[in-house]
Amino acid sequence: MNMDDSSASYIHMVHHLIEECLIFNMSKEECMEALSKHASVKPVITSTVWNELEKENKEFFEAYTRNRDQRATDMEKRGRIQFRVNAYMREKGNKD
Repeated sequence: MNMDDSSASYIHMVHHLIEECLIFNMSKEECMEALSKHASVKPVITSTVWNELEKENKEFFEAYTRNRDQRATDMEKRGRIQFRVNAYMREKGNKD
């Protein structure tokens, strides 16, 4: 195996690992951190491969980012509602 083959193989592995991160709905930063910690991939490598994937799959990544943002907004709303419900239940408990 020559250097080009091993480099291509490494990039392919990073590409596959990024796809796994996408399945878990990770951000680019979360993916960079996870691959650094769990696969010893330098963040600059993950970032470079991610950026190339974004260029090649612009529509996918735009939709992915919108979906992540919407999920974060939905989770924030649920958190605020849960906080209000908990506060109401504590207040009600104190009155009884």
